[in-house]
Amino acid sequence: MSAEPEEGHAIEVHLDRLLADRGMTLTELANRVGVTNVNLSILKNGRAKAIRFTTLTRICEVLECQPGDLLSHRPKD
Repeated sequence: MSAEPEEGHAIEVHLDRLLADRGMTLTELANRVGVTNVNLSILKNGRAKAIRFTTLTRICEVLECQPGDLLSHRPKD
């Protein structure tokens, strides 16, 4: 039995930059958004397969940003 390769994506997450710009830790953001550190870490490291709009909304509210500040599309080569 062979495992199917995971389908890649071309979305980059800029959470590190936004947190640094605001002097905020991942733990503080997680507490203010209402999600776990683990879930935010998965998003921050680009390993998330999806994000709920409610979570995206809260992240944008807390960081005072737009979704486009957090996510960008990297064209495939």
